[in-house]
Amino acid sequence: MIPVLGLLAGLAVGLFLDPSVPVWLQPYLPIAVIAALDAVFGALRAILDGIFNDKVFVVSFLSNVVVAAFIVFLGDQLGVGSQLSTGVVVVLGVRIFSNVASIRRHLFRA
Repeated sequence: MIPVLGLLAGLAVGLFLDPSVPVWLQPYLPIAVIAALDAVFGALRAILDGIFNDKVFVVSFLSNVVVAAFIVFLGDQLGVGSQLSTGVVVVLGVRIFSNVASIRRHLFRA
């Protein structure tokens, strides 16, 4: 119940305050969102497998976002930011689709 209330509160704050993303942060936001989605779908899979741990989820969520943003930052510093961004999106996309496939198999077992 608390996570649902937190989600609703976050949505309300975001809708009413209409925050803007600083220009320097804009290249990293899409990568951070994809990294966060990877952690969320991994958590859903862990819940269905009966192995969910809230501490592991928080560490996974934060570390995914930080590491993905760092890889893109490093790529920007090296002049290959778009290539590393694409690499991060591909790797995390594969993980997201793998987790979704596992969730689907779990929910629709014959």
